[in-house]
Amino acid sequence: MMYKIDKKGFYGEFGGAFIPEMLYPNIRELQSEYLQIIGSDDFREEYYSLLRNYAGRPSPLYYAARLSEHYKTRIFLKREDLNHTGAHKINNTIGQILIARRMGKTRVVAETGAGQHGVAAATVCALAGLKCVVYMGKLDVERQAPNVQRMRMLGAEVIPVMSGNMTLKDATNEAIRDWISNPADTYYMIGSVVGPHPYPDLVTKLQSVISEEIKIQLQEQTGRKNPDSIIACVGGGSNAAGSFYHFLDEKEVKLIAVEAAGKGTETGESAATIAIGSPGIIHGSRTILMQNDDGQITEPYSVSAGLDYPGIGPLFAWLNEKGRVIFENATDKEALDAAFLLMRLEGIIPALESAHALAALGKMTFTENDIVVVIISGRGDKDMEAFVRYAEQNNL
Repeated sequence: MMYKIDKKGFYGEFGGAFIPEMLYPNIRELQSEYLQIIGSDDFREEYYSLLRNYAGRPSPLYYAARLSEHYKTRIFLKREDLNHTGAHKINNTIGQILIARRMGKTRVVAETGAGQHGVAAATVCALAGLKCVVYMGKLDVERQAPNVQRMRMLGAEVIPVMSGNMTLKDATNEAIRDWISNPADTYYMIGSVVGPHPYPDLVTKLQSVISEEIKIQLQEQTGRKNPDSIIACVGGGSNAAGSFYHFLDEKEVKLIAVEAAGKGTETGESAATIAIGSPGIIHGSRTILMQNDDGQITEPYSVSAGLDYPGIGPLFAWLNEKGRVIFENATDKEALDAAFLLMRLEGIIPALESAHALAALGKMTFTENDIVVVIISGRGDKDMEAFVRYAEQNNL
């Protein structure tokens, strides 16, 4: 593949492992073992068995007839919202819990924003009998209360983080600090394609089951393996990385990543990293991030907690530089409007994160014969408060 990671963990100039000295033993251990583990026959057999029999894969590829009629093109929805736990996150956590167990770890730490990764981490830790500690920004704890309750019911300890703007960035900081303090027995189960090498590559490979299935399902339904376009929301970028992976070298397929513009990229209240960011280092990886002239990370904003992150995975920084991915962004209002359109036309309530991908349909030009795949990365149960408030304000 043209866009694969190199031996030092870089995609072009982005990636790497820029970490404190105390973290090197943890990272080196994972770097030395992950490829051998996930490439082994016994891992693949157990991983795919759990995806099929526990997570409920393959997730459907659904032809959205009424949405297609509205946009005058052929739209298929990849229904990651129908996975066990309600999002694509389970694909990654199943793989990582199997790695943790093979590495002899007995305790897992994780970070979460919208709570979907936290729920998925708590779920697989319960399945494997490992202790789970989830760090979550205090603001996200408040706005994603149902997922906090789910994590605790599954046996996880949820620790509210009070630093910074009390969202995903700050939760990630605390999870890494915990890992540094507990290297012997603890595995850090990162939730996106961010962080030091090997996490961006590891999470991408585990999520690539999404694009693997799209090829098979499109062939069955249309006689074609490749769509004309794939649209996915991107914060850190795990659902987009998995959805794009098997199409990266298929130059005829347009890959469209949609960031959260918040209240607008010019307002100072946005999470559209590619639109307003610049190269730098965040959470152990060189990538594009939101920062001021002094290199201090600026606080992101989005109505969707899962996209409220001031950086982007290094793979996407590289894909942007090479021009392989088209980056769009959608405001809170555009995403909410797109979510309600899907609800009313197709009877599907998407996560606010996924609604950003749907919003791009109104920003792009497609022909009537185009095949467009939109990734519904999660379900909207967790976002009901935001949806109800928006409906009341707009008489929907």
